[in-house]
Amino acid sequence: MKIKEIQDEILRLKKEKDICILAHSYQAHEILEVADFTGDSYALSKLAATVPNKTVIMCGVRFMAETVKMLSPEKKVILSCPWAGCPMAEQMDKELIEGVKPQFEGYTVVAYINTTAELKTVCDVCVTSSSAVKIVKAIENNNILFIPDCNLGAFVAAQVPEKNIRFLQGGCPVHAAVTKAHAENAKALHPDAELLVHPECRPAVAQMADYIGSTSGIMEYAKKSDSKEFIIGTENSIAEHLQYECPDKKFYPLSKELICPNMKATTLMDVLGCVRGEHGEEIVMSDELIAKARKCIDKMIELGG
Repeated sequence: MKIKEIQDEILRLKKEKDICILAHSYQAHEILEVADFTGDSYALSKLAATVPNKTVIMCGVRFMAETVKMLSPEKKVILSCPWAGCPMAEQMDKELIEGVKPQFEGYTVVAYINTTAELKTVCDVCVTSSSAVKIVKAIENNNILFIPDCNLGAFVAAQVPEKNIRFLQGGCPVHAAVTKAHAENAKALHPDAELLVHPECRPAVAQMADYIGSTSGIMEYAKKSDSKEFIIGTENSIAEHLQYECPDKKFYPLSKELICPNMKATTLMDVLGCVRGEHGEEIVMSDELIAKARKCIDKMIELGG
């Protein structure tokens, strides 16, 4: 089958079976074209809760599908590629954080949304990359333990110097693989380009940026900017997507290292298999787990996230 034929069949079947397809922005362009919604993980989870469809397919990684299920427990949620995980979300578990809590007595535990549902059950507040600074500022406690991404944590700490923010050593291995030398090389190759980076990048890289923000933030900045050239410091698919959307501008990847194998795990054929009912994994979570894990998300919403 040709790509267009596969896409047409997916569109036909999702309409016939009343399925909503969510695709994270890091997915391949041919998958974005058949999705009902595309964007960052938490934004997609909120959108899923508003649609009438009883079945939702998440084209992304496991923690994203878990978040969709937490916000829409009554829906059937399918992870398009069962082995698409997230090294950052999986590098810290509930037992680890429970073990270190005595060392940080009196601290508010702030969890990046890129964590498992199980880990969220022992955290106080959740944040996204776009809401982290706002939420941490709004927390009454001045003592914060930020997990798991120390790079995002360092970005927040720089914006909220009045707080005592501590970290554990963790983060996104893909973004963390990018070095200051990569940024210097990219800027030398493209001297007229603005550097846009995700806060999961190392501080030395972020300090060289013209803009630091979430994936959606980077995309919006590039679309609205009067500049014509950009170096994109997040997953390389974003440079590709932006080139489609802004053909009059030029987009360059910051580094060839910025490729997430877990996000690339999902294929268009996986999505076809899901709408056929032959592929994917249904996310099953107990009511107790959902209730406990949702507390830190509800707290984020309460604080304006």
